[in-house]
Amino acid sequence: MRPQHLLYLDTRSMSAYRWQRGALVQEAAFASTESGWRQFALYLAQYPKSRFALLVNVATEGFHSETIPYLRGIDRQRVVERKLAQTFFDTQLCAAISMGHEKNRRKDERLLLFALNAPAFFKPWLDAMRGADAALSGIFSVPLLVPALLKKLRIAPEPCLLLTVQDQSIRQSFCDKGELRFSRLTPLPHSGIDDIAQAFATESVKLQQYLSSQRLIGSGQVVTAHLLAHPGAFDAIRDRCPDTPTLNYNILDISGCARRGGLKTAPPDTHAEALFLHLLAVNPPHAQFAGEDLRHAFQIARIRFRLQWAGALALTVCLLLSGKFLFDARQIGQDAAALRAEAALARQQYDTVVHTFPELPVDNETLKSVIDRYLAEERHSTTPTAFYQAISRALRAEASIEIERLDWRSGGAGRETASSAGADASVHPAPAVDESIFVRGTLRLGAKATTRQVLAALDRFVDALRAANLRVDILQQPFDIASGASLRGGDTAPDGENPREFGLRVSHGSAP
Repeated sequence: MRPQHLLYLDTRSMSAYRWQRGALVQEAAFASTESGWRQFALYLAQYPKSRFALLVNVATEGFHSETIPYLRGIDRQRVVERKLAQTFFDTQLCAAISMGHEKNRRKDERLLLFALNAPAFFKPWLDAMRGADAALSGIFSVPLLVPALLKKLRIAPEPCLLLTVQDQSIRQSFCDKGELRFSRLTPLPHSGIDDIAQAFATESVKLQQYLSSQRLIGSGQVVTAHLLAHPGAFDAIRDRCPDTPTLNYNILDISGCARRGGLKTAPPDTHAEALFLHLLAVNPPHAQFAGEDLRHAFQIARIRFRLQWAGALALTVCLLLSGKFLFDARQIGQDAAALRAEAALARQQYDTVVHTFPELPVDNETLKSVIDRYLAEERHSTTPTAFYQAISRALRAEASIEIERLDWRSGGAGRETASSAGADASVHPAPAVDESIFVRGTLRLGAKATTRQVLAALDRFVDALRAANLRVDILQQPFDIASGASLRGGDTAPDGENPREFGLRVSHGSAP
């Protein structure tokens, strides 16, 4: 979430800029006095829902290198906070940048600690921002933006110096491997072209000697000093800044640097405030000096901004889905209309074909009733399979019985016909049943079989059928026991080898 207003603070005043799509316009300037502080508070009150970022360029910066053990997470954060408190105990505007890990077994982490000293200087401005509840994204300094500027200018990540002019001062920064190592600010009493050229020459040599004394660069190491200047000052700078065995100069056109950085309003002179403010808007560094109390309103604004984006995204998705559903509904409606047209055409063709059929002797309702009755009868129809299986098992148990005829009946009262029982059979009336089978057979036990043996064989056959949960009614005995027949005593069968006929009616259910 980029800031909408950029604030630039130097030792004498605060300047307010509006940044929008690469264009930077100055809105107001406030002197570092009580009147200026009140005017600044009124300016902030005009933009209660805007976001701000503060860029400072003061000489009261402190830098300190430190080494901490290899840590991660909350433990590292606590150690870094303790180191900052020990190093800069008189200010809360401090931060730390990781410089990488040492290549040893412990892998200690190297840190660059920096802070804005003299908190009394910043207090009136920060109190005005607290009172207006301004959404401050952070407090940044010009040296923190130097690595981003080097990347925009595609300068090789080697030890180099970068000298720039801001307000009434010259900023000298030392970078190695694309990261900031040291920076300092030198006042510039006069801002003429010759004065700037002479300051570039003098301050670059001083900084190179200081870095060599601090062993930040090697003795006799060649270092390149990049100078940002307007094309009108190139000749004066070349005259004042000749190359030396240990220091080479590279003059950069500040207008070309602004175009590479994406700034639409090129600086009219050598001053680089607009360039650094634009870098702050498009590529702010991770490290900054403001505490959470100063950034509270900004955090709330960021949460609100993300919720608004999430709501807009959800609304967009809903609209897209609604459009898709409307399109699908329209397509389904068209398909339904096509199907209805096809159905109407099919009905028309069917009616045409039906008219060619001959007329039936009965009407449709009668035909439908007959078909329904036929289907009902077919569903309730049965087969004599169960009777056949039971009789087969009984026959395996009694081999002397031979079946001559089976008459299966279903759906009516059981009665014996002359074909199944014979005209001279003794018929016993039987109750009406739904399904029954009439069995007619003979007993062949041989010439020596007695009457008792013949009856026993029939009883075994009947018992086998009843064991299958069937009801068996004897319609004809193997002997004539009618009232008009003569009875004989003894166990011997009088007719020798003549087979004895019998008749049975078998139905479902056990015998009473």
